[in-house]
Amino acid sequence: QVQLVESGGGMVQAGDSLRLSCAASGRTLSTYTMGWFRQAPGKEREFVAAIMWSVGTTYYAESVKGRFTISRDNAKNTVYLQMNSLKPEDTAVYYCAAKIGRLTGQPYNYNYWGQGTQVTVSS
Repeated sequence: QVQLVESGGGMVQAGDSLRLSCAASGRTLSTYTMGWFRQAPGKEREFVAAIMWSVGTTYYAESVKGRFTISRDNAKNTVYLQMNSLKPEDTAVYYCAAKIGRLTGQPYNYNYWGQGTQVTVSS
């Protein structure tokens, strides 16, 4: 069992930066992949980024490459999503998720989910 608690969402203007945090508890994360997803009203859930905890290998959606960075803090058991150069189309509820094993951008392969945090980017 893994519990995920997200924080850091808010309202910003286009071009601004924001950092989301996801604190994990319950089990050692050394064998896990951690991911970020987002969902806007009326749209399907979309993969954003993922990181393999043990070695730090990352994977990004094409739409956020060069702007977003996923990272981890072993001491705090926390994964971060640094979002730079934000655009209005980044507006969504952002979810932290976890799964055992290799990197993947497929949401149905993730077993554990956080409650979500709202990110709103205005023009």
